Amino acid sequence: MTVGVLIITHQDLGDSMLRTARKTINYCPLKVETLPIDSDCIPEDMDAVARVVCERLDDGGGILVLTDLFGSTPSNISVRLLSRDNVEVISGINLSMLIRVMNYPDLSLPDLITKALTGGHDGINLCEKP
Repeated sequence: MTVGVLIITHQDLGDSMLRTARKTINYCPLKVETLPIDSDCIPEDMDAVARVVCERLDDGGGILVLTDLFGSTPSNISVRLLSRDNVEVISGINLSMLIRVMNYPDLSLPDLITKALTGGHDGINLCEKP
């Protein structure tokens, strides 16, 4: 059993991040899907789509939902998934976070959350002038 990953973001941001992560590490050991949210979407319709995608991704290890901007429509759709058992949501996805998640496919959902958070934080740095 592995954790399924659902990326819910504005427009095609999640698709671009997933494509880049896959090219960077040359494989994707987890079941990952994206759900792009358009600005003119009907949130209730997207809630239903998100629930269907969760069903498809969950093989018993749970679902980690990664979303972009906290408080936005993609984030709100993600948060409503918390009513399901074994679903966790992290907002503020970045490429470092996604690559870290994909590099630890055998972790449990709680441990994968820790890796995602540290990966996201570790990927944020102030670049100094030489």
